[in-house]
Amino acid sequence: MGQQVFSLFHLERNKLLSIIGITFALILAFQYFELPYGNILVPTSNLRSSSSSSSSSSILQPAYSPSASEIYNNITLLNQTNSEHPLDKVNETRLYEENDTISRTVIGMNLSREVNNSYHNLHPLSPAIAPTYLTPPPAASPLTKVLSNDSEITDSMNDERFKPLKDDVNVMNHNSSIVTVPKVTTSSLIKVPEVTSISDMDKLLLQSHASYRSMRPRWSSAVDQELLLARSEIENVPVVTDVGNLYAPLFHNVSMFKRSYELMEKTLKVYVYREGSKPIMHSPYLLGIYASEGWFMRLMEANKAFVTKDAKKAHLFYLPFSSRRLEEALYDSNSHSHRNLMQYLNNYVDTIARKHSFWNRTGGADHFLVACHDWAPSETKQRMSKCIRSLCNADAKEGFVLGKDVSLPETYVRNAENPTRDLGGRPVSKRKTLAFFAGGMHGYVRPILLQHWENKDPDMKIFGMLPKSKGNRNYIQYMKRSKYCICPKGYEVNSPRVVEAIIYECVPVIISDNFVPPFFEVLNWESFAVFVLEKDIPNLKSILVSIPKKRYLQMQMRVKKVQQHFLWHKSPVKYDIFHMILHSIWYNRVFTARTR
Repeated sequence: MGQQVFSLFHLERNKLLSIIGITFALILAFQYFELPYGNILVPTSNLRSSSSSSSSSSILQPAYSPSASEIYNNITLLNQTNSEHPLDKVNETRLYEENDTISRTVIGMNLSREVNNSYHNLHPLSPAIAPTYLTPPPAASPLTKVLSNDSEITDSMNDERFKPLKDDVNVMNHNSSIVTVPKVTTSSLIKVPEVTSISDMDKLLLQSHASYRSMRPRWSSAVDQELLLARSEIENVPVVTDVGNLYAPLFHNVSMFKRSYELMEKTLKVYVYREGSKPIMHSPYLLGIYASEGWFMRLMEANKAFVTKDAKKAHLFYLPFSSRRLEEALYDSNSHSHRNLMQYLNNYVDTIARKHSFWNRTGGADHFLVACHDWAPSETKQRMSKCIRSLCNADAKEGFVLGKDVSLPETYVRNAENPTRDLGGRPVSKRKTLAFFAGGMHGYVRPILLQHWENKDPDMKIFGMLPKSKGNRNYIQYMKRSKYCICPKGYEVNSPRVVEAIIYECVPVIISDNFVPPFFEVLNWESFAVFVLEKDIPNLKSILVSIPKKRYLQMQMRVKKVQQHFLWHKSPVKYDIFHMILHSIWYNRVFTARTR
């Protein structure tokens, strides 16, 4: 009898243990499939011990710990509990869609809630340009934050794991030097207007500075506080009456620009990576339509005021490659593929991340590049997507992030010894031609322009390619004696004619939908240039003749005033193009930086 009772007790105990085991397994499985990135709720110490024994090639997967969430159109956005800046309360949604050549970036700005600082007292925020429509992400991760298709590096990782090592070598002993988490992808896009006007861009820029934030640094640095202090000083600057040789009507807010420029001169330090071999790295290209990236590289690497050899003091890190040299060295015209160019840049980032700790501290957010080739946006959309990208091909609809990226002026340099040769033009009284354009039939806009205006009107000097002349004298003389210089897009949105028009004191007429003009952060382009939508090309002359003479004279005078900001000098001078490019990079970093 006793034996039977013992057997029955043993059987029941086994059943109970089996039920407990199955229940525990189901709980773990539920958490794995339902929590973001498949994380499991176990003690932190267990996570640390398990990660230390994982394979060296494994990818770290941090878990979010939100205190609350907000749902917009069925998408859950997480509020970060360790936010230190009041503007971190403003939510934003960025969705990316990548095609074969370039990534598209669309900003959902209507999720902003509250912005309360003096900057926006000067520039009040406007509502979103058009209604946005969001499709929910896959239901498998109900607490997933909407991220970009690029690998997003979260803020909630273990601090100790990402602190720099004493010998400044790679902070992660993994096969890859870039610390990443799994991608969160979506095929949905926010619906925005097909054409973003220049006034729309103004609003989007203000909203982006209010809501966009780069990655929170993995460990603290004194430079982060310096950037936040600079932002506060810029936002709260009093109205300045003495602006020196600046011309106030050219700027959105000349007081803010002047203070920001002064802080840049006083504070900014740039670390230039020495890694990389010529000709792609450290080999400036000084002639032709891609000369901007080369002149900047040459002047930046030789600069003693901004460049520091102590990376701990650096607010920005420069990646000194030439997109033009990259194409010359590696592109195979028979392959019709840019993959090897992209891989070269990815390998370069791996190299600097493996050798130094700076990249992984911010995920590249305090790094910048300057690239003028048309392909640069697509070549830098992978590992370099979080960097501040100064691009000639600045297309608001094709991956250019307003408020982070910078529009680089495309300058056609014909003489490296004297880049400002032929500066200026005829006085207004001797500018008899209403409008001028000449050039190749690149893209779809220029053929439409010629279809409507070539040899159609004596006031409209619209041509294809002009006959060759020494130093392109015919082309230059047309610009010097025309009232308006037509600047249509080519294959991409950018054109060297915009800067050429300014150099020859001809009012630019920009026909390039979604083109973000250079120094857009500070310059009020509508004060000295005309923007014509591509669809309005048939009405081009009527648009120009409808501009009152007084208004034209005002714009032409302002073109002469803004000219100083678009000139290269062998030795940089205050407010010139070198300093303006650097200022745009500095300015966007100041307005996107965060502290630990």
